[in-house]
Amino acid sequence: MAGKGKTGNSSRSGGGIAPTPKPPTTRPAAASRGQQSIPPAVANRMARRIAVATGIPTVLGMASFIISYLVVSRGLLEIPPVVTLVTSGGFFLLGVLGLSYGVLSASWEDAPGTRLGLEQIGKNVGRLRGAFKRPPAAS
Repeated sequence: MAGKGKTGNSSRSGGGIAPTPKPPTTRPAAASRGQQSIPPAVANRMARRIAVATGIPTVLGMASFIISYLVVSRGLLEIPPVVTLVTSGGFFLLGVLGLSYGVLSASWEDAPGTRLGLEQIGKNVGRLRGAFKRPPAAS
């Protein structure tokens, strides 16, 4: 009897570890509150625009340090450090603005829109303003 401890029948009180319950297979909380999710085609469109509008200026911002170093170290031109700093900072600022551009210039409808998406910015800013003016949905 000494070797029988708490093994075996787990239905006794205090015996064994209860199995963990499986999470409910319902829709995400955002969808259950009436909020809409972004369709995959629109999300992919936004991601492509963000990657280009943020990636190019960020790469140029990093490249400005390398190019400045190479130019100064080879004695081709004397570049003050503040010029390098302002140049790279300007490119990084363009990258930050590219985040907003990527989201706001993407067509939020099924149709992909134009290549630059400049006509979508006004529509999407209006949608954002409308979303903030509406009262929150009751739970």
